[in-house]
Amino acid sequence: MSAEVAIQKFSFPFSCAARPSQQDEVTQKGCVRVKALELHDLQESPVLSKPSSGPVIVAPVHKKHQERPAAAPGGDVAAAQVLVCTKASQSALLSGRSVFEKLSVENEDQRPAAKRQLSCESAAKTISVVKKSAVRKEAEEQRHLKPKTHLGQKVTPHVAATGRRKRRKDLFINTEVFHRVDAHVIRAGAELKEKCVYDVKTIVQSITQGVRTELERLRAIWLWLCHNIEYDVSGYLGRSEKLSSPEEVIAAGRGVCCGYASLCTEMCREVGIECQEVPGHSKGIGYRQGQSLNNVKSDHLWNAVLLGGQWFLLDACWGAGRVDMEHESFVKRFDEFYFLTDPEEFIESHFPDEEKWQLLETPIPLEEFERRVFKTSAFFTMGLRLIQPHHFHVVTDGGEANVSLGFSRPATFTYEITQHQDLLHCGASEQKDSGNSSFGLLTVSHRNMKLQLLPPASGTYDLKVFARPEAAVTALTWVCSFTVECQTPRAREEIPENPFLSWGLQPVVGSLGITGSSQGSEVAEVEDGLFELVLKTSRPLMLLCELVHLELEAAVAKRCLATQIQPDALTCHVLCSLRGFYRLSVFVRDYEKTEVKFQNAANILLHCKGKVVGLDELFPPNLGSVCGPGTRTSEAGLSKFSHTTALVSTQQGKCNITFHNQRDLELHTVLSREEKKTAATPLSRHLFCTYTDSKVTVSASLPEAGVYRLGLYARTAPGGDFNPMCDFVLRNSCDQPGPPFPCVYSAWRKGCVLFEPRVGLLEPLSWVRFRVRVPGAQRVSVVGETRTDLKLNKSRVWEGEVSSGNGLQQLKLAASSGESSDMAVLMSFDIKQLEREA
Repeated sequence: MSAEVAIQKFSFPFSCAARPSQQDEVTQKGCVRVKALELHDLQESPVLSKPSSGPVIVAPVHKKHQERPAAAPGGDVAAAQVLVCTKASQSALLSGRSVFEKLSVENEDQRPAAKRQLSCESAAKTISVVKKSAVRKEAEEQRHLKPKTHLGQKVTPHVAATGRRKRRKDLFINTEVFHRVDAHVIRAGAELKEKCVYDVKTIVQSITQGVRTELERLRAIWLWLCHNIEYDVSGYLGRSEKLSSPEEVIAAGRGVCCGYASLCTEMCREVGIECQEVPGHSKGIGYRQGQSLNNVKSDHLWNAVLLGGQWFLLDACWGAGRVDMEHESFVKRFDEFYFLTDPEEFIESHFPDEEKWQLLETPIPLEEFERRVFKTSAFFTMGLRLIQPHHFHVVTDGGEANVSLGFSRPATFTYEITQHQDLLHCGASEQKDSGNSSFGLLTVSHRNMKLQLLPPASGTYDLKVFARPEAAVTALTWVCSFTVECQTPRAREEIPENPFLSWGLQPVVGSLGITGSSQGSEVAEVEDGLFELVLKTSRPLMLLCELVHLELEAAVAKRCLATQIQPDALTCHVLCSLRGFYRLSVFVRDYEKTEVKFQNAANILLHCKGKVVGLDELFPPNLGSVCGPGTRTSEAGLSKFSHTTALVSTQQGKCNITFHNQRDLELHTVLSREEKKTAATPLSRHLFCTYTDSKVTVSASLPEAGVYRLGLYARTAPGGDFNPMCDFVLRNSCDQPGPPFPCVYSAWRKGCVLFEPRVGLLEPLSWVRFRVRVPGAQRVSVVGETRTDLKLNKSRVWEGEVSSGNGLQQLKLAASSGESSDMAVLMSFDIKQLEREA
């Protein structure tokens, strides 16, 4: 230790000692102070009166006018202050005389060892005698004054004159009101540290310069403590001497809890704020959840201050930061919560030795404090409330434990479950970036969070719940803790990990444009391997989905999803090919904002325990993200679809899909399925399109049972590429093969309609009836071995019968328009070939 530091360290108790004024008598370290109004023309004469141990008494002439000063809490005797004011005129005094005498009061000090002990003679008692007329006059005046509340009075300590205790929010709406004070304190604190100023009085004068109220003076002191004093981890661990006196704490810039509390008391005294040191138990470093604190020496010290006749609680030690026991270091983290904390919230982590310092209407016993769920400051600042359970120790019922929290403002949650450790502040860090547990089902609804916990094996576990405001992008913060005892685990299938924190709709879905869901936050039981999720939307959205099963390959999982995007709804069709639990995650963004990233909107837990879908029944490969008619088709002018869903089933192997093409777009259709074997006829021959006016009919004749993809494309700009409009999933349960359609050529245009034959494979040696409408045609013929002209009937339909011949392979339908004699082929028909005899 350098000479300079040594001089500073050991000279402070003398250089900074309080100096008694004419009105104040200060005993050791200013711990007991008696104030009396100095009255002129009064004569003092001793009066022998020695009280026993107990509160300081003011001897009255009338019982109604007895005044009791604040009594220091038994666990931490702080300065006891008595103020006796006599405002009567000299004519009201007895013979112009008044008697003042100082008497000793027994006062036991239970501060830490570093504190000086106070003897029973160090307290004082003052007796004032006045005329009855003056007493009556003063009593009348007091009826119109707001009474000052002191500990030690028979009335409830925390009841104000109005009958209602002031809360923190009654003193200030939010801490922004201290912006000017805080900025000054931080700036002044840095300057004082740079100049090596350690004198309490000088520091207080500097940081309170320019403040306007008692509340602002207290704020300046508390903020300076939080920002300039670090917790003495080395002293706490016993590796160095604990610093507790104000001078030592300032010089070193560190201290344990009693150092913070003692310095706070000294600084408050400098600005005339009555401050008490309150000893008790806390749920901080070293606390074992569930441990009995009965007959255990208290381990923490904090402060109570008197503002406006009412006591308030604060803890600068906890407001400055936290201790990282893993690295045995102090982590600065300013916490506003511990400045004038409401007693109902303070009692969750701080239990004073004396009951009256709880400042509660109904104080709680020590056993209740031990059983209560541990809640961090974030629990209260986020507006959370505990629904169940009410005590920290939870025993599973049937292998399941349930935790539920309520909230007034939207929040995001996750949890962590680990093997039990003795110390509360060990294990998981205070913040998490994401969830990583699959031992439960966490769901968040409009106003509460529910966690269904399923421990994997018998034993005792620590459960930590994390949360953050919905709009925040920071890590999730630890808000409360439980101990879970599992006697018999439930036999269950493993749940896939959910990296998106909670199940069900995410709390942010309202801002994302989602207004409702067909599935709640509970587990969705899947029947027959099929599940459908519908999300209602307030504006057009884009949709992406992810399906996860612990044994499902990613390529197969893609074939289990089909999504439909409509202006007011999003639909996801799911196929379950395996039994067990699935995670279905939904991501959305605004439809037109292609530069915006997709955000997680919902995570649905599916449970399939019955029939599953076979691999040959999965959705076809290369299925687009937009299935069925919806936003994209509407924008292109395609409307009035005969099938409004993405899935189309047929038991005959045939179906027709119709819609209106209002903008007369050039269309293209594609039929595909999982490749199995080379087909005799291309799949393209199993689709046939007919255009009449604005109506379009797409006919399908499927070659065999199975699942097919029907893709619809449109050229939205002249000369541009064909863009995907939507896909349909065609599920055919008919075993009979559907015949192909004729092969169509470019001359087959809008307005052309084929009535007969509707198949492209004709029987040989037969007469085939042709009926066709070709607008603008002057001549329509069927060409085989010879040319057969069709006749135009009154309905403007060309018709006639044509022989398929013997050994003929193909018939062609052709037409000529205008005066030209050239004929263009519209379509061709194949003819089955007879098997030749050997």
